[in-house]
Amino acid sequence: MIDLKSLNAAVNQIAAEKGIEAGKVLEAIEFALAAAYKKEYRKRTEIIKAKFNPKNQDMKFWQIKVVVDPSEVRIVEEEMENAEELTANKEKKPSVLNPEDEEDKLPRYNPDRHIFLEEAKAIKPDVQLGEELEFSLEVHEDFGRIAAQTAKQVIVQALREAERNSIQMEFAGKEGQIVSGVVQRFERGNVFVDIGRAVGVMFYNESIPNEHYRVGQRMRFYILAVQSDTRHSSIILSRSHPNFLLKLFELEVPEIADGIVEIKAIIREAGTRSKIAVVSHQEGVDPIGSVVGQKGTRIMAVTNELGMEKIDAVEWSEIPEKFVGNALSPAKVKLVEIMPRREAKVLVAEDQLSLAIGKGGQNVRLAAKLTGWKIDVRSQSKPDEVVEGGIAEVPGETTETPTEDSIPIEETKTDE
Repeated sequence: MIDLKSLNAAVNQIAAEKGIEAGKVLEAIEFALAAAYKKEYRKRTEIIKAKFNPKNQDMKFWQIKVVVDPSEVRIVEEEMENAEELTANKEKKPSVLNPEDEEDKLPRYNPDRHIFLEEAKAIKPDVQLGEELEFSLEVHEDFGRIAAQTAKQVIVQALREAERNSIQMEFAGKEGQIVSGVVQRFERGNVFVDIGRAVGVMFYNESIPNEHYRVGQRMRFYILAVQSDTRHSSIILSRSHPNFLLKLFELEVPEIADGIVEIKAIIREAGTRSKIAVVSHQEGVDPIGSVVGQKGTRIMAVTNELGMEKIDAVEWSEIPEKFVGNALSPAKVKLVEIMPRREAKVLVAEDQLSLAIGKGGQNVRLAAKLTGWKIDVRSQSKPDEVVEGGIAEVPGETTETPTEDSIPIEETKTDE
């Protein structure tokens, strides 16, 4: 027995709890009631629909039939159909079909789903081929156990799908943004995070190396992508993506959020060190000072979020020599010589050599990736001597730059 009076309240309650539009919930219930009605009172091949009017608590059921022309369908008698099936089962021999016969094969007429045009015109004079006619059915509110179970399964499935679609639409507009979430569980190296109405997943390669997570820990994550399939919606999270660093600076540095200071390039080796190239679009605003903040408070806030990942902020420049020199910060560069094939030879003082190269060549490697130039760091006292670990390539870079001049580099500012 359907309680029509409480059905509308149930629709609104489910919509509020699941965050789904009430109309979507009502559609799911109507679809389920139609399925239950057909299972209990009608034929399996019929098309049955249901409609509930929340205002007057009225329920209606009807059957759908499509208007067809006798010449556009294939009429098969029941006895003939059974005989054909028996013959086919006995022979089971491969046959060569005529392509023309296959193309001309018409859809089979089903009296439960179709109605001929002439008959339909007696009901509706201006009816058109392909139009759907509705035939009202007797209203039943009592369903058997099997039909009720069918309705329940249909409702649950429909609500799950509606909830998935709602969540997907909500988070699809948040791709590329930062979200706060609580670590929920771990599975095969992947971290599942509760981000409100949904659970996001951070795959192993999107986490920061050597960063440890614990259940119940609240952290920030970058929404990398929102994917969906027939089973579930997947919100892919990341903490190692370079844009995570960009969004963190937008939160901490008002000048970046307002567009006064721009981050032109980011290179990360997540968990250890990153370099960002910044430029000011307003005269009198120091881009490095804006990013670092008073006593380093701004850049330290970002560093703390990333597990003490070191961040070098350098000033971007259209002049290759200057940009390459700045990118090697915190080392102080004496001279940058631009070579063919987008290569740069950099000279530094002997006491700055190890700082310019960095531990394991990390500093020069990040500088090369940040600028897009192959960098060869050498001692100013021994300019012709190649230094071990002092050369950093840019993968896939083959562009030639016909610049021959070299200029001295001014000391660059750094957060150190």
